[in-house]
Amino acid sequence: MTTDLAFTVFRLGFLVLLWLLVLGAVNTLRRDIFGTVVTPRGKGRKEADQRRRESRRERKAARSRGNQTQNPTNLLLTGGPLVGTVIPLGSTPITIGRSPSCTLVIEDEYASSRHATLSPSAEGWFIEDLSSRNGTFVDDERLSHPQLLKAGDVIRIGQTTLELVR
Repeated sequence: MTTDLAFTVFRLGFLVLLWLLVLGAVNTLRRDIFGTVVTPRGKGRKEADQRRRESRRERKAARSRGNQTQNPTNLLLTGGPLVGTVIPLGSTPITIGRSPSCTLVIEDEYASSRHATLSPSAEGWFIEDLSSRNGTFVDDERLSHPQLLKAGDVIRIGQTTLELVR
């Protein structure tokens, strides 16, 4: 009788371990498919939110005045791991991607190694998608050819958002 009871307890314990293994595998697959929710943190978060609000106010004021001719002077990262980072725009092109050889390296699994480039010209700044797999979006429209940017345009590369500001 004792051996039958011990054998039954052993079988039930083994069954519980198998179910835990199955549930663990399902949980791992679910996390791989749907990803994890990343909330931006850090000391630059408050400044980024403040700059984003100011940029929106400036954009609305400029539209009401009809003054869209001023060229932007900075590139502000408004979303992603580097939120709050401000990059001054100079006279050289800026390459954006995951590769360490890029001017702006973003750690975004949805970005290509060389994803997009920002190039200065006489008219302003142009953005061009470098045949990336997931595409580059300007104001939620996918780029198919180089596009002239103006202050306040929101650029999305993967889960990272950038904005041209004055």
